[in-house]
Amino acid sequence: MAMAHVPLWAVCMLRVVLATVYFQEEFLDGERWRNRWVQSTNDSQFGHFRLSSGKFYGHKEKDKGLQTTQNGRFYAISARFKPFSNKGKTLVIQYTVKHEQKMDCGGGYIKIFPADVDQKNLNGKSQYYIMFGPDICGFDIKKVHVILHFKNQYHSNKKSIRCKVDGFTHLYALILRPDLTYEVKIDGQSIESGNIEYDWNLTSLKKMEKSSAESKDWDQAEGDKSQDWEKHFLDASASKPSDWNSELEGDWQGPMLQKPPYQDGLKPEGIDKDVWLHQKMKNSYLTEYDLSEFENIGAIGLELWQVRSGTIFDNFLITDDEEYAENFGKATWGETKGPEREMDAIQAKEEVKKAREEDEQELLMGRFGGQENTFQRFHRRDEL
Repeated sequence: MAMAHVPLWAVCMLRVVLATVYFQEEFLDGERWRNRWVQSTNDSQFGHFRLSSGKFYGHKEKDKGLQTTQNGRFYAISARFKPFSNKGKTLVIQYTVKHEQKMDCGGGYIKIFPADVDQKNLNGKSQYYIMFGPDICGFDIKKVHVILHFKNQYHSNKKSIRCKVDGFTHLYALILRPDLTYEVKIDGQSIESGNIEYDWNLTSLKKMEKSSAESKDWDQAEGDKSQDWEKHFLDASASKPSDWNSELEGDWQGPMLQKPPYQDGLKPEGIDKDVWLHQKMKNSYLTEYDLSEFENIGAIGLELWQVRSGTIFDNFLITDDEEYAENFGKATWGETKGPEREMDAIQAKEEVKKAREEDEQELLMGRFGGQENTFQRFHRRDEL
């Protein structure tokens, strides 16, 4: 039987349906972005954002994003969305950033906040769940931050992940999976991946609870053994022997039987402790949020410092689907990255041409100026 042909657009639509998109922002509706993003008023000296595609771009409208506008300032702005938990789900955080000003010192990272964050008072002390993205300062710091909040503390990835340092737009993506693996991508290419426990020097709640329960329950089982499991009971099936002499031997008492050790489904003799523990604990853990699991994600924001302004943030995405994020990146950054570089190359050539013309003009002016000075000297000499 011939297989039915499924058009590509149908497959793409199915992918969209299966994906959960928690937040997506492309700034395609002009100044209406101000209705969605809240500028913090915590400090009157905070820098301001504007919507811009920069001095060079791949598409004037599609490349518009939030641009920092003032040098030597802190910035704090955020957008809220419907709260969700990523417990047991993949979490993908993705966005584009362009350091058009050739960043010398400043942040290009984003933060993911709990839903109850105070947007109007957003500042460097505001609690966040995740901090992700590039940070550049001088020759020493050119890294991608991946900081996770776990058990009331912030933890950084121990690996050094290098960021892009040029003036073009780049696509950054962080993937956190429920199996405690992660991946960092730049421009669609995987640049770092691994296990969260190892790369953050942390221990999963699963392991911590297992270790704690193993010690507690095993000690309790051993302690109860002498109190309960070794108790004796009368053998009800026994009968008084026919030759029993009560006057000589006293009243007859039935024989005592010992209870089998480790009753009630607990550990029988000869079975490994870990096997018993698995049966005892199979439904006991995951009562708290584990590494890379967050209960009440509800806002995304920019809270950073820049010495020289001009950075543009765009194409924000938070989803549970890696493939959707990849396709979104191709449809946004992927479509404009080439034309952006072409426009920059054209502008660079024009600047070189203009500079050459200015140099030639100055040279010509210098020659004419020299001739005029010579004429004036001879003219004054004749007058003497």
